[in-house]
Amino acid sequence: MAKTCYFVTGTDTGVGKTLVSATLLEAAKARGMRTLAIKPVASGCDMTPDGLRNEDALILQAAMTESLPYEQVNPVALAPAIAPHVAAAEAGRSLSAQRLVGFCRGLQTRPADLMLIEGAGGWRVPLNERETYAAVPRALGTPVILVVALRLGCINHALLTAEAIRADGLTLAGWVANRPAPEIMANESETLNYLRGHLGAPCLGVLPWLENAAPAVLADALDLTVLFEK
Repeated sequence: MAKTCYFVTGTDTGVGKTLVSATLLEAAKARGMRTLAIKPVASGCDMTPDGLRNEDALILQAAMTESLPYEQVNPVALAPAIAPHVAAAEAGRSLSAQRLVGFCRGLQTRPADLMLIEGAGGWRVPLNERETYAAVPRALGTPVILVVALRLGCINHALLTAEAIRADGLTLAGWVANRPAPEIMANESETLNYLRGHLGAPCLGVLPWLENAAPAVLADALDLTVLFEK
């Protein structure tokens, strides 16, 4: 079974969850670890000769060490690039936390040193009228890694997300800061220092902005030590 499992969420959509997840996988691989990843739901999928495919899920599939068919990496693929619950409704499908938890538990039975579950959007993204995506890591009891995009407003978003994670009874295991654009935000060092002092979890690293950077190139920016401390 997967020895260590983390749920990766973000302060918002478009903050770099997939880049960070893939970089975590590459950093673990560099330590000689076997890795798995799953993106249970992905909207914004393109039709290919093999069926619907999502760019983020393909990145995860390429970054992990273990070989999995696409359908296990991304069990629910939706075409519209909109919120998952809306995309599912447009496709005549429904989403439930129980079903997504089942996909994750199925993958957890496979041998690996590290498994990552990448969410969609932020912590409270809806799955349906009653459930948000947070119900999945809650049911699994999975500690969380938070991705923070370094831009105006990130302190508020990061603190609120960390508060919600803990209110749901889960551990914020660590966070990764990501530069989403070539322009460095004003007062970046002050922002990072504040987050380090107030998030109550270790910073695993700061990913620089590099155009078309491969996750393997960014792996040295992360320190995974705390994730595997016993």
